[in-house]
Amino acid sequence: MTPGTLLKLQAVMHGPPEHDHPKPDRLIAGNPRRDTWSVVDTALPPGRLYCGVWHCEPGHWRIEMAPGEHELFTVLSGRCRVHAQGAGFEEAGPGEAIYIPAGFVGSFEVIEPLSKTYTIVTADG
Repeated sequence: MTPGTLLKLQAVMHGPPEHDHPKPDRLIAGNPRRDTWSVVDTALPPGRLYCGVWHCEPGHWRIEMAPGEHELFTVLSGRCRVHAQGAGFEEAGPGEAIYIPAGFVGSFEVIEPLSKTYTIVTADG
């Protein structure tokens, strides 16, 4: 990517995604396949910026954000819930976004097959 290049993220991305599943020790329900199209991976002093498109089958697993890791995602299609450990949840559908702060501990639940765009910012340290 060259400086000044604009990138368009959309529900149907071109090219093959990276495939994975939640780690077995984090699973709560199901074993959903997750497809990721990483579009941006760039250094930010003092950390990194990542963004792309993510698709996932229904399932539920535990998540933990690192101390300097923040995520903002916007749902393109489907429904999900982000559960805060011991503090309820936020649910999002098409056109809605959820911000997950650094150090967050909880779980991610895909209720309906989900497509989202994501931006993750990390800070070293």
